[in-house]
Amino acid sequence: MTTRLVSRARIGAVSVLALLLAGCGIRATEVPTNFGPAPSRVRCSLAEPDVSTQAARGLPVQVFLLCGSSLVTVDRTVRVPDGAADSERRMLVAQGLLDQLAEPPSPAEKEAGYSTDVRGGIKVSGPRPGDPEDTLRLSTAPDSLTSYALAQIVCTFSDSAAAEGDGSVVLGGPGAGPPRRWECTDEVRARPGSKEPPSKDVPGE
Repeated sequence: MTTRLVSRARIGAVSVLALLLAGCGIRATEVPTNFGPAPSRVRCSLAEPDVSTQAARGLPVQVFLLCGSSLVTVDRTVRVPDGAADSERRMLVAQGLLDQLAEPPSPAEKEAGYSTDVRGGIKVSGPRPGDPEDTLRLSTAPDSLTSYALAQIVCTFSDSAAAEGDGSVVLGGPGAGPPRRWECTDEVRARPGSKEPPSKDVPGE
């Protein structure tokens, strides 16, 4: 008799527990589960920036960082003095973009999976005699950059005030070689490690 009462008490307790779990929206299971801690942040996703604060610090721009196997845009700012001439403004924006690309990602960006392959110390200058007027000359030859870094620079420049805004940018190196027009395509943004930005010769002046 005692054993039968204990068994009935256990069954009743299990039934009550099942009802409590169902009431909480949790389905009871006989298999123990352990999914570990919930992720703290969705990968390649950042909170919306405060645009008004950015505008107070400088000119709002976007740069392309690496996340996973693709390029993603991140909001940044660059400082451009008021009253700068158009040619000077282009150089200041271009140098500011390069500096931002070389800046280590913030802790929040690192947590979200962002990184950069652009190294610091790259300088940008304007066209040489014979170059197209929209040429940007880098202190490091574009061909010597990693495919990731080249994709970051090309896509960042081509979508900024440093270029003509047509999805391409004319880049040259420090040597005497002629510059080339590099294009940022969907394939480059999706696979910067295996798809180098397409380029072509540009006529000189």
